[in-house]
Formats: sequence, structure tokens, C-alpha cells
Amino acid sequence: MGNAQKVSAASEPNYTIATDATYAPFEFRADNGSYRGIDMDLLKEISKKEHFTYKLKPMSFNACVQALEAKQVDGVIAGMNITSERRVQFDFSEPYYSSGEVMAVGKKSKIKTYKQLKGKTVALKTGTTAAEYGKSLQPKYGFKIKYFNDSNTMYNDVKVGNSVACFEDYPVMAYGIKNGDGLKIITKPQQAGKYGFAVKKGENALLLSKFNKGLKAAKKDGTYKKIVDRYLSSKKSKLTTDSKSSRTFIGLVKTNRAALLHGLVLTLELTVVSIFFATILGIILGVLGVIPNRIAKGIAAVIIYLFRGMPLMVLAFFIYIGLPNLTGNKIPALVAGIIALTLNEGAYTGAFVRGGFLAVDKGQMEAARSLGLPYGKAMRRVIMPQGLRIMVPSFVNQFIITLKDTSILSVIGLFELTETGTVIISRNMEGFKIWTIIAIIYIVIITLLTWLSNWVERRTQV
Repeated sequence: MGNAQKVSAASEPNYTIATDATYAPFEFRADNGSYRGIDMDLLKEISKKEHFTYKLKPMSFNACVQALEAKQVDGVIAGMNITSERRVQFDFSEPYYSSGEVMAVGKKSKIKTYKQLKGKTVALKTGTTAAEYGKSLQPKYGFKIKYFNDSNTMYNDVKVGNSVACFEDYPVMAYGIKNGDGLKIITKPQQAGKYGFAVKKGENALLLSKFNKGLKAAKKDGTYKKIVDRYLSSKKSKLTTDSKSSRTFIGLVKTNRAALLHGLVLTLELTVVSIFFATILGIILGVLGVIPNRIAKGIAAVIIYLFRGMPLMVLAFFIYIGLPNLTGNKIPALVAGIIALTLNEGAYTGAFVRGGFLAVDKGQMEAARSLGLPYGKAMRRVIMPQGLRIMVPSFVNQFIITLKDTSILSVIGLFELTETGTVIISRNMEGFKIWTIIAIIYIVIITLLTWLSNWVERRTQV
């Protein structure tokens, strides 16, 4: 996968490290698909010095923290402030960077002080120290709060005027402004904090020790300073080096075609595999829902009620984060995503399959039984073929819904098409153009599926 990075020999200890993919200058995805930034370069150097290998799992910061709690990953490096609350759940390395929180507003905003926020909406990034700082000011200054999972979406919400301000770590905000995020900082850094590499409390002591030793060595030989200066001291941006021609719609597609193709392939993979299993589950639930047996009907009704009523995001978190906490066994993000989609879409499919079977004239069953066919054979040969023909448009429509629902799975670290767009924008700040490209891709796919639906419907009615 494009979001996996491995270093060096198989004989060395190997770890899974989570990171926030949209937190420049500490971590971001470059146009060649690699992950760059202070955290990424520092982790790479430390792994070389201390002889361990790792695989990166980029995801939202909030998902990073939850994945570490569930032991889905071995460590997190994501500009994570060391706080007393987090020390309850995690063990931290020695601090590798000191920062502070600032407030930023749109370039043309007239807001200059916290007092002017009263009654207005402020954007915060879920799970961050900046969010905690912003929330601590709310009672005093009377503003409303809106939460986001990634920095770029938060910045854009302020940029377009839906929120009047946002809170962020100073180096991250300064770097974003330098690379055209359309905001300006109006306060001095407050509540200085220190970044640390985190592991779950009482776990991975060897990894933590290696990180501390490697960090100490990097500071001693000057490697650490070179890495920080690479992103924060140079006049030339390390994030956006694209030419003007590469920032046109065609240029952006060419520059990011590998990432877009990877996101599209994963989206289709999730959709096709999930809809296959969801269709099987839905047909089983539909059959159980119409057979003359109370227990079978009850089982179908309960399953449909549970998984149709549960938000897909909650279900994905429960499977990827909750179950490993209970069982102690990791579940790969792709597998967790497929299971979540299968259960969610399967419940909806089961509901309309049941309705399709019930839509077949009751006289068809009576006629089949009067000819001596047992109930099961009458269902298979008479009722099901007619019912499935009625349901063809519903099946294709569910395929389209599943395709769109894959975007929700970015919360567990799956880089499908929508999350790919978010990551690209975090590097080049071309939100309007990238989202237009993503929208066109979705529209083309959905149009093709609609044509397929109409063709199949015409063929089945002949």
C-alpha cells in the first residue's frame, strides 16, 4: 500500500507506527507518495541509528490515539503534546520539540482579540492540545465550537467563513500560512507544550528506549538540527515546490495521478468486496424475514435493526478499535472496513430483499404449493427469481451507496479516494481544484453504475 513504509533488514525489530498524515511540517505526504516532515525524517534517522524497522499507518490524529489504546499500532508520532491526562494511558519519550498554541483567522478578518469571538463559531481539531486550549477559553469568551478530524479541513472552514477562527500549534499554523492556507495568526504562542513519541502504558519499553537513545544521538551529532532547519528555517518551502503549470486541473491530475489511482482502486476494492458479502448477508436476512418461523423472523429483524440503526463510523471504530481491546488481537484496517461495510450495507440489503419477496403475489406461492412443491423449493424456483428481478434497481442503488460510504472509513486509516484528496490538499492547499477532481471521479463512476442499472433492468424485464 502507498501508506506503508519499511526500512532495513527483516532480522531487526519491526513496529507499526501511526501518524497524522495532514500535519505539516511534522508529517505530510509528498507528491511522490512518500511521507515527509520533521517527525517522519526524525523517525527514519532514529530507526537507522537504533536498528529497527517500521511500517507507517497514516490516519487522523484522533484515530491514531484510539488505535494505540487498542494496541492496533505500537507507537504514535504525530506532533503529540505530552500532557498529564495522556500520561495516564501512554508512556512518552523524551520531548523532541517545544511548541505553543495560537489562534488564526481569515486574511481579511477584522477579529484581533479573543473578546471579538463572542457568539461566533471557532474551529478545533479533535483530540489535540490546541483544541483543549481553545475549549478552555470558551466559558470566558462565549464562542461556539465546531470540531474537525484534520487540520486542512479546519483551515478551510475558517477560510470560507463558516468559522471565524481556529486554534493550532504555532509551527504547524505558521507553515500552513507560508504555503498558502489563506489564514493569519493574531495571537502569540500560549500554553507552551512539548511533543513526544508515545506508546501504550506499560507496552513496548524497548521501542521507547530505542527512540530516546536515537533522539539523544541525533541531537548530539547535529542530525536533529538539520531536520528541523530543513522545514522551519529555510526560506524556500519544502512543502509546495510545484510549478504554476502543475497547479492547473490537468497539472494536479498528472502530479497526483499515482495517489488518486491508489485511492480509487482501494475505494473500488472496498466497494466490490463489501457489496458481494453484503448481498449474500442481505439475501439470507431477507429469506429469514419471510419464512413462516417466528425465531427466524426475529433473528432477521434484530440483525437488521442493530446494524441499520448504528452509524457506519461507530461500527467501524467498534470493529477496529473496540474489538481488539476486548480480544487483544489486532484487526487489519482493510478487514475491519470490509466487515463494517458488509454488516451495515447487508442490513439495508436485507430490508429491501424482504420487501421484494413480499412484493411477489401471494398466489404464486399458493400455486406452487398446490402443485406439490415443498416450501423451500417453491421459494427457490418461484418466489426468489421474481423477487430478485423486482430488486435489481435496489441492488445497484445499494452498490452506489456503498461506494460513497467508503469515504467514512478514512477514520480508521484507510486511504480511499476522499482521504487521498484530503492528504493531497494538506500539501498543496488546492482545496477547490482537488475536491472538484474527486467529485468528477465519483460522478463518472456513479454514472456508469446507473447506466448498468438501467441496462440490467431492461434485460430482466424482457
